[in-house]
Amino acid sequence: MLKVGDKLPAGSLQEFIEVETEGCALGPNSFDIGKATANKTIVIFGLPGAFTPTCSAKHVPGYVEKADALKAAGVDEIWCVSVNDAFVMGAWGREQKTAGKVRMMADGSGEFAKATGLTLDLTGRGMGVRSQRYSMLVVDGVVKALNIEAPGKFEVSDAASILEQVRAAGQ
Repeated sequence: MLKVGDKLPAGSLQEFIEVETEGCALGPNSFDIGKATANKTIVIFGLPGAFTPTCSAKHVPGYVEKADALKAAGVDEIWCVSVNDAFVMGAWGREQKTAGKVRMMADGSGEFAKATGLTLDLTGRGMGVRSQRYSMLVVDGVVKALNIEAPGKFEVSDAASILEQVRAAGQ
């Protein structure tokens, strides 16, 4: 399992892009994790699924609300990662009003979750293998703080908690 001091695993995540930019076409775009985190301070939070109750009512809204404070504290980007496809993450991002605040990164096949060891088996609930709920502070691809929730809990991976850690780390 991923721990503080580890480099993020190699791989890619996808993001649905609504406005074409240099290097990014409309629709899903794949981003190399190593390249996307190089020379940046990034807060990544993972969660079991788009449009699910706690994720939609508390987890994502907290990061949208605290985005400006996180960026003022030195965070370059905030990523929400879930085992959903880029189209679902894009639609969820529109609903949650994440544009310009939180990047909605799709881990469609759960490869990132598996590589980090942060999986959650929800097969019994009809959701398959998903991501655990967590937050992490990543500096230049290296994990500086990692907060993993106990199953069914939402106590340590919220935006306010990681903001305190970012400020304490002096990022």
